[in-house]
Amino acid sequence: MIPPTHLDLFTRPICGVFTTFGADGQPESSIVWVGHDGECATINTTLERRKGRNLLADARVSLLVVDPNDTTRFIEVRGDAELVADGALEHLDALTRRYTRHPRFYGYVYPEEQQAQESRVVCRIHPRRVVVDAIHAPVNA
Repeated sequence: MIPPTHLDLFTRPICGVFTTFGADGQPESSIVWVGHDGECATINTTLERRKGRNLLADARVSLLVVDPNDTTRFIEVRGDAELVADGALEHLDALTRRYTRHPRFYGYVYPEEQQAQESRVVCRIHPRRVVVDAIHAPVNA
């Protein structure tokens, strides 16, 4: 579902804008590290944070990633979130290595003791709709 023309936006250290829906139905957006697992766009969060709580109540999400080298090039993935606990810490550490100079998230980016207070999950975004910019869209899009 992610066209090859835009897959690099999920493999380079580019932040995305991740949107969930709050309890009042209003969209809530935040900047996130992004990835791709071969099938779905991914982000990492905790069930204790607002994003996690929102996702438990409403799986609808949007992820917008803009190429910082060419801001006319972007991709938006709209879909449903699947929250996966298995492998979440490894996923987070892989993102940490991509986005920072650190080997692990806890103990380097965030205090080690915080790990025991958080329930990490990988949010896999199953696309319902993928939108890319018209200039760089695949020919058969």
